Amino acid sequence: MYQMGNILGKLFTITSFGESHGKCIGVIIGGCPAGLTISEDDIQEELEKRKPQKSPASTTRTEEDKAEILSGTMDGITTGAPLCLIVSNKDADSEAYEQMRYLPRPGHADYTAFVKYGGFNDYRGGGIFSGRTTAGLVMAGAVAKKIINRFGIEIIAHTVQIGNIKARATNINMIREEAAKNPLNCADPLAAEKMTVAIKKAKGENDSLGGVVEGIALNVPAGLGEPPFDNMDGELAKAIMAIPAVKGVEFGAGFSVASLKGSENNDPFCIEDDGIITTSNNSGGILGGISNGMPVIVRVAIKPTPSIAKSQATVDIRTRENTTLSIKGRHDACLVPRAVVVIESMMAITICDLAIRSGIIPRVIK
Repeated sequence: MYQMGNILGKLFTITSFGESHGKCIGVIIGGCPAGLTISEDDIQEELEKRKPQKSPASTTRTEEDKAEILSGTMDGITTGAPLCLIVSNKDADSEAYEQMRYLPRPGHADYTAFVKYGGFNDYRGGGIFSGRTTAGLVMAGAVAKKIINRFGIEIIAHTVQIGNIKARATNINMIREEAAKNPLNCADPLAAEKMTVAIKKAKGENDSLGGVVEGIALNVPAGLGEPPFDNMDGELAKAIMAIPAVKGVEFGAGFSVASLKGSENNDPFCIEDDGIITTSNNSGGILGGISNGMPVIVRVAIKPTPSIAKSQATVDIRTRENTTLSIKGRHDACLVPRAVVVIESMMAITICDLAIRSGIIPRVIK
């Protein structure tokens, strides 16, 4: 049976709905274990991390993003029925999009969506292709985090690069302590300052910047993943690539393995406290598509915000003529900082699904 493209997961599933300038953004979660204590405040805590910060990187669109749970709980505890979560859109301004309805914005899905949906696609703010839709992913991620945290699994993400500026290597304690102290979610304060300057410069030039986010999953038990086609890295990559603006995903040593020898890339095994670990983690915690008990490490490339005020070449779909376009509106000069919590969310959703599939997380939590 054909499955629509807005559904992710096998046992812990999420179904996304809503558009950037529609009435709301929402998500339906299927397969959430019964017995989990969850509140709108729990979900709101995660949504706050996705909101625009007082930073040159952020949009001036100020949505309240107040989480509402419409179904799936009773007395603050999940019932086993589907959870339906929404946030309302209250600060949408579609005027600019009316003026460029037939002028596809370079770097956006305007043209491909027009072709696929015969021109009936919601073009306002990008519709379902907007970063605004990630509010639903973050709400689902809040639930998934709460579940996996019960079983000792922790997800942390942080900004490691914006433009050409790279953060210094940090350990997990520094990431926990430092990343949340600045609006860029960077654990290297000096790099964060340089990144801020670079974003301001790009914004002043009517341009934008991209970057890299690193996601880390700690205490993931060995054995998660369903090879050959539902392997852990494949499932994580699929989920993360569904985030608007993501253009690349790598695990562990990633593309650098191409320049290593086998003796350099292999992670030697050893016994520690009666457990089996590896003395390095070039594999990023995954071997053969199955978690090996080491931290799962993924790095995600985020493209520069395609909505820029600088004049760009495009076409008029109606007249079939070449033209130019300067995009006006409220856009992030850099999407990277707001993507951090979204990447955490997609990692949590995927790991939760795989853990339920493996039997590590039961269908009823007591």
